[in-house]
Amino acid sequence: MSTETKVKAKSDAAKTLDDLFEDCLKDALWAENAIKTALPKMAKNATSPNLKNALKSHLEETKNQITKLKEVFKSIGVKAEAEKCDAMAGIIEEGEGILEETKPGPVRDAGIIAACQKVEHYEIASYGTMIAYAKLLKHKEAQKLLSEIIKEEKNADVTLSKLATSEINIKADI
Repeated sequence: MSTETKVKAKSDAAKTLDDLFEDCLKDALWAENAIKTALPKMAKNATSPNLKNALKSHLEETKNQITKLKEVFKSIGVKAEAEKCDAMAGIIEEGEGILEETKPGPVRDAGIIAACQKVEHYEIASYGTMIAYAKLLKHKEAQKLLSEIIKEEKNADVTLSKLATSEINIKADI
């Protein structure tokens, strides 16, 4: 006998791929706004000037990504609305916990990078899914804008990896 339970859908549950795409966009808009709030705190608590600069630079990209997401909503004829993304809320909360659990310096910087990369990886997965939906739904402008965003997220991840391996993790290990 299986112990798995079938989940009853909410009354406003997505019924079409368009509905699911819109739900993903709402999550992404909420997530980017939450990241916009979290990044300055991470930058303020970083000690590496290179890490501070990378976080400040990505903050500016994040602000532009919010604008692009609003353009995506407009391009598909839907009002831009944010809906709490529980996954991103948890990742950000975990990142803030790293600040409390590490002393200022290279170890905290390494923790900040780890936290930020978790954010980037979640975003890369989310935007990849939304690009696939946009392509299938023939939302060409949305696909273009989302592709621009995912490229920035991947670049941010590469920047963080380079900082970790060339500088911060080495200093943290001393």
